[in-house]
Amino acid sequence: MKELVKEIRDIIDSSRVNAVRSVDFCRVQMYWQIGRRIVEEEQGGKARAEYGKGLIKNLAKELEPVYGSGFGKRQLDYSKKFYLEFPIVHTLYAQLNWSQYKWLLDIPDKDKREYYMLEAVNNCWTARQMKRQIDSMLYERLLLSNDKEAVLAMARKEKLPETPQEIVKDPMVLEFLGLEKKARYYESDLETELINHLQEFILELGNGFTFVARQKRIQIEDDEFFVDLVFYNRLARRFVIFELKTGEVTHQDLGQLQMYVNYYDRLEKLPDENPTIGILLCTAKNDTLVKMTLPADNNTIVASKYQLYLPSEQQLIAEVEKVKKEWEESR
Repeated sequence: MKELVKEIRDIIDSSRVNAVRSVDFCRVQMYWQIGRRIVEEEQGGKARAEYGKGLIKNLAKELEPVYGSGFGKRQLDYSKKFYLEFPIVHTLYAQLNWSQYKWLLDIPDKDKREYYMLEAVNNCWTARQMKRQIDSMLYERLLLSNDKEAVLAMARKEKLPETPQEIVKDPMVLEFLGLEKKARYYESDLETELINHLQEFILELGNGFTFVARQKRIQIEDDEFFVDLVFYNRLARRFVIFELKTGEVTHQDLGQLQMYVNYYDRLEKLPDENPTIGILLCTAKNDTLVKMTLPADNNTIVASKYQLYLPSEQQLIAEVEKVKKEWEESR
């Protein structure tokens, strides 16, 4: 009886989810059809510019009192833009709802728009999750350590992540933790909040991450150590371990993390899996110190700065330009 009840509940839950998705996509198609008719009507008008200018306003006056704010001037403007940006109906994704399409339409950069659209579909982002990724400027942060072609290739599933830079964001944005911006708090506080907000943290980490362990005990002869957080990335097929620091990174921190990476590579990793990546998550880092501490051919240890607030657009654009300049000068 219990098994039957479980199966029927699964059927009901699945049907409800599918019904909501179906309604959402019908709404998307409705706005696309409205946009198509508006564009066709504007193009058919004799004084096209003047006619088009007043058409949406007059339509809103007729529709909004009957159907509500979903058919006001702003929504009709979006409908027109929606059709112009997606003129072929089969290019629409059934997984995305109208709110998500509106946020995409607010992005003028077509590459950036494509990235968020593909990632929303690939990762089944909810509307709230997609808005958070846009607000945290995920695309711009990825460009700090990757070129545009690589970022888009991974979103299009033409390429799997290989290097630490393709897997790890720098900086990471952890505003969802709700921690105060105070001068000092303990690493255990940060770790606890990351576990309490594990779903949001995995969303920030990106594609393919699964949680493995917290405070993973490892023993080397008579000494025991505890790795803060252990994840596995199924796309990259490798362990990814985190050490958390609430201050600036030191060479001792990097040495300890290297030991953990070596331990996982030699005792935990399977022969057909890729080398472990170690991430030192810190509030501040000296890039020169990191480079001088690690081997010149290092491709497994990364120091990534985290911040407890959403970045401003100006901050990240300035950082992207700085990285581009450094790349050009190093060539």
